[in-house]
Amino acid sequence: MLEVGHRVQLTLHADDPLNLVTDVAPPIHLSTTFRFPSDPNDLLPSMDLIVCDFFPGFICTGVMSTPRESAPNAIRFESVLSLLIGGHTVSYSTGLAALHAALVLLNPRRISIGEGYHGSHEVISSLEEGDVILLETPVNPLGTAFSIEQFVQKAHSRGAYLMWGTDSVVHSESKYFGCHSDLPCDVLATKRQDWRKKLFEDRPAFGSVIGNLGTWLGLRSLRTLDVRVECVSKSSERLISWPHQGLRRAWLREQMPNGFGPVFSIVLQSEDLARGLPSKLHLFQHATRLGDVESLIEWRALSDSRVDRMLLRISVRLENWEGSKNDLFQTFNSLVLQA
Repeated sequence: MLEVGHRVQLTLHADDPLNLVTDVAPPIHLSTTFRFPSDPNDLLPSMDLIVCDFFPGFICTGVMSTPRESAPNAIRFESVLSLLIGGHTVSYSTGLAALHAALVLLNPRRISIGEGYHGSHEVISSLEEGDVILLETPVNPLGTAFSIEQFVQKAHSRGAYLMWGTDSVVHSESKYFGCHSDLPCDVLATKRQDWRKKLFEDRPAFGSVIGNLGTWLGLRSLRTLDVRVECVSKSSERLISWPHQGLRRAWLREQMPNGFGPVFSIVLQSEDLARGLPSKLHLFQHATRLGDVESLIEWRALSDSRVDRMLLRISVRLENWEGSKNDLFQTFNSLVLQA
């Protein structure tokens, strides 16, 4: 049995018991339907099937019907994530689909939310009011962080649920679990088995199941998750500490003991500088962030009309951090000389 706390082993081997073939790399399953067992004794009505505790989404009999309910790589993908996150995990085709599923599950009367994931407010406006706090931290695009512990205490003292905290968590699969610019996907994790069961049952009705290729891409990317996250976390902290030494809040280091996120923003002195800087860089791609191995920079006004037009959002990835620093430094110098 694998040690649950060992992330590297989990990403590589947590789904080994579910391997149905001799291939080392999981094969891509394109079928939209699966044969039922030939032995009549193995045929059980859907209402009698039991979802396994250890492998969320996996029917204990091994019976699969269509990918709307379960498929080989979807089962493996969600099983690895469940052990990594430490909660029952259900995957969705988009972030807003995951958010919608969570709010339908909770059916709250009042919702408390600040800035956060694009589209969240639009989803909420179509639902009834309710008692739930939606907490995003760090907040995009400024990287502002909030103490999860404080919000947990506030929510639970009033009998409310806290999403993005202890009751349920939404992870953007595209950004880190996927991180190869080819997988739009989100996952919803909860410690409550009854919630997981309801989410699993609701997902086909919402039409938010990930396709077979998507779950294969997700499983492929999870194999290198630990080394990628460690690399980008160290590089981003070094890069941020180069011009700024203010990242010293004790609660933040306690909340994120394994490193900080690789996304931060800078504000230049004019809109023209912010518009022109990205095209002068060599290592940073001028593009919006959606899970990449290459470092990105974005003049954020192109995709968000609410932000300061002098703001640039930077996403540090797998390049050597000194090379990224030199790229930024040389570009800053060239702009100063032109001024």
